[in-house]
Amino acid sequence: MSKKKISPSVTREQAEEAIRTLLRWSGDDPSREGLLDTPRRVVEAYGDWFSGYREDPQDYLKRTFEEVAGYDEMIVLRDISYESHCEHHMAPIIGRVHVGYLPNGKVVGISKLARVVETYARRFQVQEKMTAQIAQCIQDVLQPLGVGVVVEGTHECMTTRGIHKRGVSMVTSKMLGSFRKDARTRAEFLRFIDVGGKH
Repeated sequence: MSKKKISPSVTREQAEEAIRTLLRWSGDDPSREGLLDTPRRVVEAYGDWFSGYREDPQDYLKRTFEEVAGYDEMIVLRDISYESHCEHHMAPIIGRVHVGYLPNGKVVGISKLARVVETYARRFQVQEKMTAQIAQCIQDVLQPLGVGVVVEGTHECMTTRGIHKRGVSMVTSKMLGSFRKDARTRAEFLRFIDVGGKH
């Protein structure tokens, strides 16, 4: 698995100082006891939340299996939970992703699909962009007959600031290949992920 390095142009010390600056700008004192370790903790949290910048999602899909006894029906992995951050306000986006594809002679381990989702989610994101990135990555590496991706997300930039509307979720989708061209394939995928009429 190839790892991308964090930009060497910003040191950990500079990142921690930026957090102290934000604390002062917010009206608090970063030198008070309760905030002394906050810059270190925030920088460590960012290392986790944005670990997707250090990974190449295509790497997860390169190991495939061709001995599937001729299986050529749709494969669907639904309810992949994710946590991301809005690139406009740096606020959390929390939701789930449903992925489906029609194999073209090879399949991939299902955990790898979840890792693709995780890698893109752990970057600053716009939900529409993330939806397209996941679908295109699967299409480019696996070369299936078709791909479908549906993403649901609750955006904290809308629920905790601005309009303050709770209970609102956004749904985006990206269909490629047969999922886009064939209404029956698309409908089958949407039926698979619509368990209990949850959409």
